[in-house]
Amino acid sequence: MRGGGTEIARAGATLLAAGAVLAASGCGSDPPTLGAETLHFHSRPDLTPPVVTVTTSKPGQAAGYILIAPKQHAIEKGPEIVDDTGQPVWFGPVAEQATDFRVQSYEGEPVLTWWEGPPTAPVSGSGVGHGVIADSSYQEIAEVNASFGPETTDLHEFQLTPQGTALLSAYRVVPADLAPVGGAANGKAVDCVVEEIDVSTGRVLFTWHSVGHIPITDSYLPPPPKTGKGSNVAYDYFHVNSVDEEANGDLLISARNTHAVYEIDKKTGAVLWTLGGKHSSFAMGPGTTFAWQHDARRQSDGTITVFDDESAPAVGKQSRAIRLRLDLKTKTATLVDSFADGTLAGSQGNVQVLPNGDTFVGWGAVPRVTEFSPTGKIVFDATFTKGDDSYRAYRFPWTGMPVTRPAIAVAKAGGGTATVYASWNGATEVKSWRIVGGFNSENLAPVGAPVARSGFETTLTAKTDDPYLAVEALGADGDVLGRSAAVTRGSLAMG
Repeated sequence: MRGGGTEIARAGATLLAAGAVLAASGCGSDPPTLGAETLHFHSRPDLTPPVVTVTTSKPGQAAGYILIAPKQHAIEKGPEIVDDTGQPVWFGPVAEQATDFRVQSYEGEPVLTWWEGPPTAPVSGSGVGHGVIADSSYQEIAEVNASFGPETTDLHEFQLTPQGTALLSAYRVVPADLAPVGGAANGKAVDCVVEEIDVSTGRVLFTWHSVGHIPITDSYLPPPPKTGKGSNVAYDYFHVNSVDEEANGDLLISARNTHAVYEIDKKTGAVLWTLGGKHSSFAMGPGTTFAWQHDARRQSDGTITVFDDESAPAVGKQSRAIRLRLDLKTKTATLVDSFADGTLAGSQGNVQVLPNGDTFVGWGAVPRVTEFSPTGKIVFDATFTKGDDSYRAYRFPWTGMPVTRPAIAVAKAGGGTATVYASWNGATEVKSWRIVGGFNSENLAPVGAPVARSGFETTLTAKTDDPYLAVEALGADGDVLGRSAAVTRGSLAMG
């Protein structure tokens, strides 16, 4: 189990150690500290999410939280929800790394989904892990694997469909004749596999292979040398990095190393058309060509959005979020929109069209997210820890209610005054906090007035000599959403 279940176990295991941290640090009434790369909280010393710095926030931006999954240099890696001030709402550290963290729908309910697996894989730039689906209480309700067995799903795609299935990718090494591209005749190639899996049963409903459908000569990636160092490396000529379901059931597949997007017939697996690359089915109009791209998505108006990396190696000066319109009769591609501001991402990245018409961009290898208005103005912009990255980034509305209890830390203080730190990882409906106290842990009463929630962790003070203190999380109507465990001064309780 992950999400709340993992958090409960972790909180219990680290309670004594965390208490020692409080006592040793002399927290007093200091606010939560901000390290060079990570945030630190008195009530949750076990959580150290990366610092997210909001540089632009203007009226008119879309509603919702920001979803990222820092995975490169963060002390803790994992899916994270932050608000428009850069403060964490929920952070779920994982043992290895996570990608593609977003809100999707499963069985008619909003869920959180992400890919999880180790930071290394047999094929460079791919992954071997599994897809995770978690409910609104952050409890894992499903784990999805490719047909090749547990921990064989690639990190690039985990797309749920209205039919209760998941579209995902896997990378397999196969023998290949690389002579046509200047490589060894007895070489190896990476076969990129796209599958549709029934989430509830694990049954494979559809399988597609790049090998046999797309020739290796379509690649822009140089082949491995024939002999010597690196000659045994498999040729990653295709490199699938997104799979999207079309309205008619066919699939839209993006391949980074062929600089092309393909529409695949879901019934036969045939390539219906190719957009971009060496053999485009469409005449590419001004500004429509792309290179090393990611995240091709069909939008509701029929256009296709693409994150055009233009790197690496660099073939352009900046990455772009582009929207293209295809005319199937005239076989032409036209540029509808292009959003950029000088950032060049060497890998990864995505484009999300928001309900208000804005375009949200995750810059992939560059630790940054940007929201553009329809006219191209930046209405929201934020960065996170330098040197880190998030494969994709999104903005989504989300309501979460964890199964864990609120967390509390009480600083040692005298003079009848108590300083208390309160947080509740993942609770989105908390509007204010109040302290409750008493002479035993079972009979507690409010001490002082409620205090408005302030970021991930709120600091409260009250004049009281009560030996036992707890915090209550209050909703918009003043109703109690949850209460922490009761603790004595100079201690803490998590979850």
